[in-house]
Amino acid sequence: MASLAPTFGRGAMTNTWQDIKNANVVVEMGGNAADAHPCGFKWVIHAKIDNHAKLIVIDPRFTRSAAVADVYAPIRPGTDIAFLNGVIRYLLEKDRIQHEYVRAYTNAGLIVKEGYGFEDGLFTGYREDTHNYDKTTWDYELDGQGYAMVDDTWQNPRCVINLLRQHVDRYTPEMVSRICGTPQDKFLEVCALFATTAAPDKALTSLFALGWTQHSVGAQNIRAMAMVQLLLGNIGVAGGGMNALRGHSNIQGLTDVGLLSAQMPGYLVLPKDSEVTFKQYMETRQYKPLRPGQVSYWQNYGKFFVSLQKAIYGDAARADNDWAYDWLPKVDGGGYDIIRAFEMMHNGQMNGYICQGFNPLQAFPDKGKIANGLSKLKYLVVIDPLDTETSRFWENFGPHNPSDPAKIQTEVFQLPTTCFAEEDGSLVNSSRWLQWHWKAAPPPGEAQNDIWIMAGIFHRMREMYRKEGGAFPDPILNLTWDYTNPVDPSPEELAKDMNGRTLVDVKDATGTVTQHAGQLLDGFGQLRDDGTTTSGCWIFSGCYTEKGNQMARRDATDPREQGLAPNWAWSWPANRRIMYNRASADLNGKAWNPQKPIIEWNGAVWAGIDVPDFVPTIPPSDAAGPFIMNAEGTGRLFARDQMAEGPFPEHYEPFESPTPNILHPNVNANPAARVYADDRAAFGTAKDFPYVATTHRLTEHFHFWTKHARINSILQPEQFIEIGEALAKEKGIEQGGWVRLTSKRGVIVCKAYVTKRIKPMQVNGKPTHVIGVPIHWGFTGQARKGYAANTLTPSVGDANTQTPEFKAFLVNLEKTSAPTA
Repeated sequence: MASLAPTFGRGAMTNTWQDIKNANVVVEMGGNAADAHPCGFKWVIHAKIDNHAKLIVIDPRFTRSAAVADVYAPIRPGTDIAFLNGVIRYLLEKDRIQHEYVRAYTNAGLIVKEGYGFEDGLFTGYREDTHNYDKTTWDYELDGQGYAMVDDTWQNPRCVINLLRQHVDRYTPEMVSRICGTPQDKFLEVCALFATTAAPDKALTSLFALGWTQHSVGAQNIRAMAMVQLLLGNIGVAGGGMNALRGHSNIQGLTDVGLLSAQMPGYLVLPKDSEVTFKQYMETRQYKPLRPGQVSYWQNYGKFFVSLQKAIYGDAARADNDWAYDWLPKVDGGGYDIIRAFEMMHNGQMNGYICQGFNPLQAFPDKGKIANGLSKLKYLVVIDPLDTETSRFWENFGPHNPSDPAKIQTEVFQLPTTCFAEEDGSLVNSSRWLQWHWKAAPPPGEAQNDIWIMAGIFHRMREMYRKEGGAFPDPILNLTWDYTNPVDPSPEELAKDMNGRTLVDVKDATGTVTQHAGQLLDGFGQLRDDGTTTSGCWIFSGCYTEKGNQMARRDATDPREQGLAPNWAWSWPANRRIMYNRASADLNGKAWNPQKPIIEWNGAVWAGIDVPDFVPTIPPSDAAGPFIMNAEGTGRLFARDQMAEGPFPEHYEPFESPTPNILHPNVNANPAARVYADDRAAFGTAKDFPYVATTHRLTEHFHFWTKHARINSILQPEQFIEIGEALAKEKGIEQGGWVRLTSKRGVIVCKAYVTKRIKPMQVNGKPTHVIGVPIHWGFTGQARKGYAANTLTPSVGDANTQTPEFKAFLVNLEKTSAPTA
């Protein structure tokens, strides 16, 4: 919810699945909903049938989504930014932007500092020794009051819109085609369809998934499309938005409650090692508005933070100890993401690892390095409903998992847990909807729910600290644990903790008690920074109130059948179904699209079919900008200090690329990406590995789980890779023939599926072949044993999120004979 870029980098729909039906143009780029999200894809079909929408699919493979597309454009993996910067250039050159929206709701007119610049692949402030940027020049010129200076006439050469024109000028259709391999006519056809939605009554929606995030420039991929959507006026409107399609039923909930290495619930951030005091921490979190009349809602950060600390530590979090700030871990070295964690493990710097709901041996980059790291642990705890490859990493499964158990001293504990159908609780879907579900059946055998398991670990750890002490026991000993059954807290109690409550009687101006101590909050607007409220996740506040469990609501009524269903379950934040919905109306409060209004000013209040994203009684003349989490109140075409590698997206090649960077050969890949020395040494080159590989999913399997299910194993029983007919002919490979696929990190042997769906692309004057590698096989389950796809993938991640670069890497392909065993 901060700026467009960070929010989309984490992944969340700004709109809803159902709202897709309102789009006039649907773009699938960085995702393949027909294969990977088939139930949600029905809303794309609704858009096509009911709204006569055009579907554009931009993908290296001709997918099931492409099979029903109006336009399919091939693209080389890892070149999405070049394509989208070309789209931006087209929109600006042809003047196909929604001018009134862009002037009012983006930072197009704000003036950037004199010192800012970009040259030969680098923005100003780059530090070669540390591979990061001093972002001082990535900011606005400020006036005497500290407000950003603005030129609404767009005449100043340093206003954002002009700097953007200058930045994308290199991305001509010819250059886009050279980099991406997309034929120019297809690229221009896509641009023209995008441009049709610059009209106020038209909307384009962007659907994306791991095809964008799993790159070393993943967050900038998403940001580039967000900028396109801002220029077209498609953020906050019906049928518009940036819609991240989450691949698990609760992966959205996972990120919401802070299970990222440097975050806390509600996208609050852990302190840095340099932020020694609470005062230092807060100084960088409470953002002063950069324009007159703006809200900058992060000024409430202290209320969110203090209420979270009260939820964690109860009475032990007090004003005189800075709300237990000293008990929080301080992040050093950029966080403990999975790439860093396994680098430490690989180097013998980690004793134990608790793995809950993940299968690192299959899912994290460079399987060989992952196995090596796991073998150096003293103990490994695996909490999972299934027998995963990670829990059996030590066992010799032949070529699929060569191992010598006698040399591995890691003690492995398998704790079988329940699956969602065997427990009560909530799931958060892609649309940010918190939906309650009920237990359908008891779990098998000794399986217990995750809450019971984590409670048991906590109580045992706390008892050890009580008996034995330790270097710093306070954070464990002072955790609040006020549950009816402390050994097995109920999901309802945990949900109420997330929602939050008052700790004292709350009175109005007349002295009348409006909320009694212990009463559940109605929403995050009631949170305070004085220690009188608690909330375990501020964006969830309102999900479980005195009116009951809002997540359990099942009223499917949908006003105007517009895809919001406001009384079905509950959506964060504040049950708002379309984020930034103030942007759906013009500066007079009237809907851009009168046929599909979301909220409008009726002379007294903002009213409509959704919850307004600001105080509903403030008239349009006084209302803050719709992007209230940004200090400018606007969407950002220029990202200031938010992105690791630059305020504008720039094309950088994948770390394994078949071609040098045409735009700036001296800065080939992302200059701000963190790369460990042993990982860099394991990168291959086009000389030895001439083909581009990209991982993908199959409809018939769900990651590594469904190979344990007989019916899925029958539908897709055997590992294969997907290659084009031209490459198969060149290599003498027949349909169903055995092949050997190698990267610098490893090898897999499997069948070849020869298809028309992948064709060679002309990249910088040379034919480039792409190979599709499904991810689903391993050595446990009922399907035939196969090699982990991550045997091949490099250990490098996005510079902002550290999401691994699984979607673009180099391989070699050889015909081989069938295995003898």
